[in-house]
Amino acid sequence: MAAPMELFCWAGGWGLPSVDPDCLAVLTYARFTGAPLKVHRVTSPWRSPSGRLPALKTRDNGTISKTEQIITHLRKQKYNADYDLSAAQGADTLAFVSLLEEKLLPVLIHTFWVDAKNYVEHTRKWYAETIPFPLNFFLPNCMHKQHLERLQLLWGDGYMEDEEKLEKELYRDARECLTLLSQRLGSQKFFFGDSPASLDAFVFSRLAPLLKAKLPNGKLQQHLKSLQNLCNYCTSILSLYFPWDGGEHPGSAPRAAGTDEAEEDPHKRRNQLLSVLVGLVAMLGYAFLSGIVSIQRGGTEPAAHRPIAMQEEEEEEEE
Repeated sequence: MAAPMELFCWAGGWGLPSVDPDCLAVLTYARFTGAPLKVHRVTSPWRSPSGRLPALKTRDNGTISKTEQIITHLRKQKYNADYDLSAAQGADTLAFVSLLEEKLLPVLIHTFWVDAKNYVEHTRKWYAETIPFPLNFFLPNCMHKQHLERLQLLWGDGYMEDEEKLEKELYRDARECLTLLSQRLGSQKFFFGDSPASLDAFVFSRLAPLLKAKLPNGKLQQHLKSLQNLCNYCTSILSLYFPWDGGEHPGSAPRAAGTDEAEEDPHKRRNQLLSVLVGLVAMLGYAFLSGIVSIQRGGTEPAAHRPIAMQEEEEEEEE
């Protein structure tokens, strides 16, 4: 039997199988189609073969790191959630995905990564607690910078000219986008009836983090919660396709047959030890280079004047 494809994605949290919208889109599409993936939920993009998340490691085509390309590859492997759609429904899919990327995605990035209160108290806090030491000291800030650059590309050069006015307009567009999605869904189970399609994977991956995150500043979240059919839609997909994947994996829970195989990092303990060693080396190097710690020669200096910074630092670590 050929080895399954391997998907590397961000770990779960907030009651979701992954907190990252792009990773969540791929995971959801795979569940919809039953694609046989071995899933590695990791806590750093450096554990991905491409250094990015999500990443799909295939048998023949190397590693694919873009969400749309991963889904295209799954379609070529005959895992196609859109197989039964008509031409008109296919056109609707393209239109709504474009609407999500243009109107909703920029505001989601702003909500999680730019809004100061949300970023400090929620987003950065989660990543700093989840990413292993010592990467958790600088990787969240690197991600923050990347999202700011991405947002500037989406909003254009006018972003810095009148940020407050532009932000107001974009939040208005995002609310209208959510209302339009609610009207289009109506009382249906999925956007095209009783069976999920790729549009459902994209919509769910954008709405679920906004719905489930405990945001201190949730102005767009409140509008989503007022649209009851969209809330029920997200809850239904979670219960049907991720019944045991809400960020934690009970050891006794059964796996979904033919869908994916959630797997803990097989070298987790080793990686933790290596991370601690790297952190200690980095701290010692910094201490020596900055003069906080020095090596005394000759033994003539009174004990009261010898550097004690390292001893204090070790005591803080023990606490």
